Amino acid sequence: MSTTPPPQALVTGSQAGELSDHDGALGWLRALGPHGRRAFAGAFGGYALDSYDYFTLPLSMVALAAYFGLDSGQTGLFTTVTLVVSAVGGALAGVVADRVGRVKALMITVITYAVFTVACGFAPNYETLLVFRALQGLGFGGEWAVGAILVAEYASAKHRGRTLGAIQSSWAVGWALAAIVYTLVFSFAGDDLAWRIMFWTGALPALLVIWMRRRVHDAPKAVAVREHSAQKGSFTAIFKPGLLRTTIFAGLLSTGVQGGYYTLATWVPTYLKSDRGLSVVGTGGYLTFLISGAFLGYLTGGYLTDRLGRRRNIWLFALLSAVCILAYANIPDGANTLLLVLGFPLGFCMSAIFSGFGSYLSELYPTAVRGTGQGFTYNTGRAVGAVFPTTVGFLADSWGVGGALVFGAIGYGIAALALLGLPETRGKELA
Repeated sequence: MSTTPPPQALVTGSQAGELSDHDGALGWLRALGPHGRRAFAGAFGGYALDSYDYFTLPLSMVALAAYFGLDSGQTGLFTTVTLVVSAVGGALAGVVADRVGRVKALMITVITYAVFTVACGFAPNYETLLVFRALQGLGFGGEWAVGAILVAEYASAKHRGRTLGAIQSSWAVGWALAAIVYTLVFSFAGDDLAWRIMFWTGALPALLVIWMRRRVHDAPKAVAVREHSAQKGSFTAIFKPGLLRTTIFAGLLSTGVQGGYYTLATWVPTYLKSDRGLSVVGTGGYLTFLISGAFLGYLTGGYLTDRLGRRRNIWLFALLSAVCILAYANIPDGANTLLLVLGFPLGFCMSAIFSGFGSYLSELYPTAVRGTGQGFTYNTGRAVGAVFPTTVGFLADSWGVGGALVFGAIGYGIAALALLGLPETRGKELA
């Protein structure tokens, strides 16, 4: 059976932007064409399940700490190891995507994180769990960068920001699914078994891979470039004079945003249970506000990154995210209603800043090294930003989790400074 996309998949970004049926609230989705929409569905599902598998750990952190007798520093190390190894996995996945194709690389990453998430559920001790979690990071690191590139190469320049923002919103979908499963599992099973069940449910992504293998294909223009270009994905290529500045500042930008984000994603569930004294069901309720804000933040940020530009959108939400962290961590005891209400803007702002990443990093690099550049810079940011959750873990013993969360605001300041070294790319055609 032929896998060659029909003629409508070959419409250029500028042509797609001129068609009237590509305007309106869902114009960005129609502009993708049938093959682009399948790519969108594959990337959306992969990133949602990536998020689900990631959040099995933070949501189970209190139970894990009790089961293995861990202190805050040791539990924080879980996240740091995951994110550091994910930098290796993400960078390698980017090179693989440039050499063998986006879809094949995407399937490899999904299988990897699914297998090792399930393996975590069988870990007999802390050291084994740490190793399995690190290996899970190999797949976790590559999925977003590869999926984002796959969809970016189908999307028109006019709609690329909101299209990739919609992909980012799937992170909130996976987070919500993890919170729902967490609430059910920990309500009906004892903590010593519940955390294992959470990891075992990480087998879900395997079903997505079966569907992707038959339905999703790389964008034709990207295939043509890969087949005819003498320059294949390599790390040396993104450090040559023409791209060196971009690689350094894009990595710094990613470090700041992800340092702030993973500080919150890792420690807010523990903060709600340990510092605020909420039950499992109560924690799930508070996370509902946070996750709802995150979902809308991704969608809104995607829209704004097309309207305001990539740099202005990131600057705006870096400032607002830092303010929200400071406010959230300093809510007085007993003011749990305020804690509930502030969860929404906190989730909104810390997610809206991510919406421009998929389009921005894709536009900073040429097609031949796009996977390598995006995979390396995004995941280097993950690795260096991973120091933030561990730092919070060690500070939590003396400052309390709430006080230590303030450290995450520093990350957003780093992101704002990094933008000074990067150009605006809104409206750029991918070639």
